[in-house]
Amino acid sequence: MKINALGHVVLRVSDLARAEAFYQGILGLPLCAHFDENGLKMAFFTLGNHHDFAVMEVAGDGKNRGEGEVGLDHVAFNIGTSMDELREAHRYLTEQGITTNPVDHEVTKSLYLSDPDSNGIELYIDASDVWRKDPAKVAQLAPLEI
Repeated sequence: MKINALGHVVLRVSDLARAEAFYQGILGLPLCAHFDENGLKMAFFTLGNHHDFAVMEVAGDGKNRGEGEVGLDHVAFNIGTSMDELREAHRYLTEQGITTNPVDHEVTKSLYLSDPDSNGIELYIDASDVWRKDPAKVAQLAPLEI
């Protein structure tokens, strides 16, 4: 067996409408479908595939999470290749009242933030292909000035 690509990611959220407003309204992910049957409520988003990302409403409040807990750490979305694109995203998120943590991974330049249920989100630009010659470069971590 060989895995060819990541198909999609589904996050559990406490309020589907609030999550949809964040992912579609603030992050601009194109909504492609809803599912609401037998108590299961979901919203599906596409980035060019049939669906790349989805959120599913669950009964929890999303507050019982910690860095040391087992579970998904973050979902990363590529937003371009230039620092201007990253700066624009930072400015926009700040205007929306969203705090970001800028990080320089050398291979990527990233903004880390949380969705309304404290799920981790990374918005990044591709900054270098140095990893092709030195794969360990993907593990670089340094503060980033925006």
